[in-house]
Amino acid sequence: MLNKTRDLCCFLLVLITGLQAVSGQEPAYGPDYQTTLISNPALTGSEGNGNIRLSYRNLYPGNGFDLHSVCLSYDGYFPSLHGGGGFYLSDNYLGGIFNDLKGGLSYAYIFRASRDLYFSAGLSASFYNRGLRTGGAVLPDQIDPLSGAVLPAGEILTSGGKTIFDLGTGFMIFSGRFFGGISVSHLTETDLSRTDMIESRLNRTLLILAAHDFDISAVKNLKIRPAGKLELQKGFISLGAGAVFESKYLSINSLLFTDNLNNIDIQTGFAVNAGTFVVFYNYRFNIVSGNNLLPFSLLHQTGVVFSLNNVDKRKTIKTINFPKL
Repeated sequence: MLNKTRDLCCFLLVLITGLQAVSGQEPAYGPDYQTTLISNPALTGSEGNGNIRLSYRNLYPGNGFDLHSVCLSYDGYFPSLHGGGGFYLSDNYLGGIFNDLKGGLSYAYIFRASRDLYFSAGLSASFYNRGLRTGGAVLPDQIDPLSGAVLPAGEILTSGGKTIFDLGTGFMIFSGRFFGGISVSHLTETDLSRTDMIESRLNRTLLILAAHDFDISAVKNLKIRPAGKLELQKGFISLGAGAVFESKYLSINSLLFTDNLNNIDIQTGFAVNAGTFVVFYNYRFNIVSGNNLLPFSLLHQTGVVFSLNNVDKRKTIKTINFPKL
């Protein structure tokens, strides 16, 4: 029988291959609002106050796959720039074989069209490094289906990495309590692997998102915020919709996700607002799998958002509050 390490290596190779063939070469499980700065640079500085966001995700927990993702970002509004500026750094650790490191800078020009109508256009420039360590990797063709023995490899994987330059752009509209936008990532469509083949290029990703606030009780600061997103990348379509119930100190969310591979997922979570910082937690699980390969638990996500400035003292732009997702 193959030991746990060999099973993990095979799973990672299949996982990365599947992600490349389906959703565009990135080992991430869809965008969330706390890391949307990476996907849509037009959101940079749109909350007015400077925010530091820390996020951690454990992918497919409980299966011993050792798949982790961390993200750090900062953004704020700067009057001298007539908009927002920020940076981000993320790392996807995939079982000790793949390691994807990404970092970049983003800028958004914010234009006030009327009292409650604002437009924002953003641009991001980033680097993307994929590291590969093949010392413990076992390819599918090395496994004897009858005895489970590991045979000599039919091809040789070399350790190393590759770094590429990437660009992204986005547009946002803020009107009253509504905000929505569209963004395009991977404008350069560069090759993250070392094959220099068209099939291995980072395909452009289109992301559309929107949310709106509705008051339930203005006196008690209760509101509900419907939110949704649509993601398109080379034949892969993902749709998510749900709502956030918010009070002054506590938020609870529930969202439904589906895609054109016949997968249906549900995400639930909560956030606690302590004034200068917010702590959040989300859990996503699969209820319908199009290929019967996805485990029930898809990810755990937790993190914290620190506010560095007082929004009430910065009235130069329209400010929004992200859904606590």
